[in-house]
Amino acid sequence: ISSPCSGLPSSSCSSSQPVVTQPPSVSVSPGNTVKLSCTMSSRTSISDYVVYWYQQQPGNPPRYLLYYYSESSKGQGSGVPAHFSGSKDSNTGYLTISGALAEDEADYYCAVKKSDRWGSETQTSSHQRQHAPVLMRAEG
Repeated sequence: ISSPCSGLPSSSCSSSQPVVTQPPSVSVSPGNTVKLSCTMSSRTSISDYVVYWYQQQPGNPPRYLLYYYSESSKGQGSGVPAHFSGSKDSNTGYLTISGALAEDEADYYCAVKKSDRWGSETQTSSHQRQHAPVLMRAEG
């Protein structure tokens, strides 16, 4: 896992900007529901941030899944199944995979962008190379 600022110009990533963290891995059985988290650094509210989620399967580039700002401002990527959904609370964004399928086994990345009060995205606040692999396990 590399630094959150790895590969970014120093002007776009600094210690004053919030950092997001994800759990190392999550295991789920096919058909069950799993909730992945993307937590902001301490004392940073996620309420003013848009949370983006990406899926990366072995040998493929990252695939954009969805963004979530609020229940009235969210969007699914083209062709992304409805069993992927977003949500957030005070300092954590979530990706929920309902009725997980075998093909959902992948690495999932989050990113956040600050929004102004009109809802337009203004600056990139965190790029993160940490990931949360979803590992499918056979039942029984």
